Amino acid sequence: MKILLFLAKGFETMEASVFIDVMGWARNDYHYDVEVVTCGFQKTVTSAFGVPVTVDVLLEDACVEDYDALAIPGGFEEFGFFEEAFSEKLSGLINQFNCQHKVIATVCVAALVLAHSGILTGKRATTYHLNNGIRQKQLAEYGVEIVNEPVVKTDNIITSYCPQTAPDVAFTLLEYLVGTEKMSVVKAAMGFA
Repeated sequence: MKILLFLAKGFETMEASVFIDVMGWARNDYHYDVEVVTCGFQKTVTSAFGVPVTVDVLLEDACVEDYDALAIPGGFEEFGFFEEAFSEKLSGLINQFNCQHKVIATVCVAALVLAHSGILTGKRATTYHLNNGIRQKQLAEYGVEIVNEPVVKTDNIITSYCPQTAPDVAFTLLEYLVGTEKMSVVKAAMGFA
């Protein structure tokens, strides 16, 4: 199984790394068939705190049929996150994943990216809850039913409310792909259980 990990400019490094780490443990230590493929608009994407990451594929070359899930970490507006994350091309990719009922997992403000694409309208979701809930208010403006919980699962979509929840999102995604029992093995091995 393949997960497309989309990295927009200004992405939060920790929120991206958990997908690579959790799936890496699952693949390397337990031989579960999960692989993470990184993706961006350009070959080198710079994170919120200036860490350059070379991605595996460009967005324009990503074919939805090749992947079982899409993961999008959040990022910082002041580092240009929403400039790329709110693009029509990314919205199109998100809609293709959603139309095929493939799992879409987001951390923190990446829920706003899903809302911007239109797939969260009328659905339950969450996003960054601190700073007087400003991001949750923005999410509500897209017609989303705000749930102030750490991780919210609605149909094929996973959203969460801050960087602290990133491991929970990665484990939830792993559970969707390999089942509860196998996910629990990896979670315990990594010291989260």
